[in-house]
Amino acid sequence: MNKTTAERAAATLNDPRWQKVLARDATADGTFYYAVRTTGVYCRPSCGARPAHPKNVVFYNTAQEAEAAGFRSCKRCRPDQLRLTERHRILVEQACRFIEQSSVALTLAQIAAHVGMSEHHFHRLFKAATGLTPKAYLTAQRQRVLKEHLGQQSKVTDAIYAAGYSSSSRFYETAGQVLGMTPSDYKKGGQDTEIRFAIAECSLGSILVASSAKGVCAILMDDAPEFLLRDLQDRFPRSTLIGADAAYEQLVAQVVGFVEAPQLGLDLPLDVRGTAFQQRVWQALRNIPYGSTASYSEIAEKIGMPKAVRAVAQACGANMLAVAIPCHRVVRTDGALSGYRWGVERKRLLLDKEAQAKTRKNQPENGNE
Repeated sequence: MNKTTAERAAATLNDPRWQKVLARDATADGTFYYAVRTTGVYCRPSCGARPAHPKNVVFYNTAQEAEAAGFRSCKRCRPDQLRLTERHRILVEQACRFIEQSSVALTLAQIAAHVGMSEHHFHRLFKAATGLTPKAYLTAQRQRVLKEHLGQQSKVTDAIYAAGYSSSSRFYETAGQVLGMTPSDYKKGGQDTEIRFAIAECSLGSILVASSAKGVCAILMDDAPEFLLRDLQDRFPRSTLIGADAAYEQLVAQVVGFVEAPQLGLDLPLDVRGTAFQQRVWQALRNIPYGSTASYSEIAEKIGMPKAVRAVAQACGANMLAVAIPCHRVVRTDGALSGYRWGVERKRLLLDKEAQAKTRKNQPENGNE
């Protein structure tokens, strides 16, 4: 090889995209394309064709760039066409927009027909893409619209029908779980409901514990106590916030004790508010023992929705009950720490405390076997 071809080969071999081509990495499809000078063809990274010699390879960011340079589309991997998974993603997005923009309750048949698919195939595809069934997505959308209308001081009955519920009695059966209170109380911003709370200090900073009549509804952490109170006030703008008495402070002490010594366990009545999907995720989190972790994909597997990894992460982010619902025990697949509502450093400290507690528990007393 002369110097020019040697340099071209070296440039390809040193480019991280070349390893993706050799691995036929489908996850890289759409992020770049590679062309082969000797054939005049450009391909996706996942193309099954025999790899070209590095000296003949050129990388492009888009298919349009490759074609502008004079290369034609590979007939095997067809990089100029949307992959089936991409087409499916677009159809699911169209279905979601159709659901969100509809002013009436839709059936599965109507949604599937809108995107030109059979009910069975659409149901399977939608669940694989979003982690939710079409019915669960419809329910979540109804809940969002309902809360918006109640927040706008609409009549409760008008809000119920605007959200697509076919009857008010059907909605009232699950109102407590959806809103955490009656619709009229939610409309009033929690007015006339009592929330007891107390703020304490622990090794992680300030911690606020709040309870409704049903149980603990919030465990929040921050460096600034005033921020915690403001957060609680924003959550229940017209509720009656009652500073805790000595008896309630004992409950707060129990939470702080668990933070400092996780082996003690934490068994509290909880007022858990969330969608059906979120509650499934949160229950799976509560099943992770202290001193252990699970990845988002493992949680998705446990709830029977292996492709709902992103939705699992969103449910973790929506958790308002720090440590009681231990979303800090969820990590990335490679074990690295991901985002945490109350700060990654607090997540690290919590996991360190739990790992140390587990180690001490497993050590024989007095050094004896």
